[in-house]
Amino acid sequence: MRLKFSVDSSESTVSGVFSLAHRYTGPPSFAHGGIIATLLEEAMGKLNRVDGVVAMTAELSVEYLNPVPLSRKIIVEARPSEQRDRDYWRESTIRDSRDRLLARGRARFVRVNTKRPVPRTRSSGIRGSE
Repeated sequence: MRLKFSVDSSESTVSGVFSLAHRYTGPPSFAHGGIIATLLEEAMGKLNRVDGVVAMTAELSVEYLNPVPLSRKIIVEARPSEQRDRDYWRESTIRDSRDRLLARGRARFVRVNTKRPVPRTRSSGIRGSE
């Protein structure tokens, strides 16, 4: 999907502004639920880089509150909520241009052991998975 997110290190948040193409249709004129879940999870996953950890999604829950429109501006944001041992909990939202809440997610990521540390991202953008 080539998602680009911005990082606000002072607030420990990740955000992105997108307009979904019609190929992501679920119900007519709206985004497919799997795409909505992907946007929420991708935003939350980017926080792992902010924290300088490699972590995998262990649990994901999504609340679909209002239909997410296609071809219109949406804002995806994520923030950390809790960290204990190897577990990192994150929350994310999708809002429309009028700030109406469309969907929200919560996930638990589990840090995995790696031999080399992941550098903390300090730039204004993080590139998503392709």
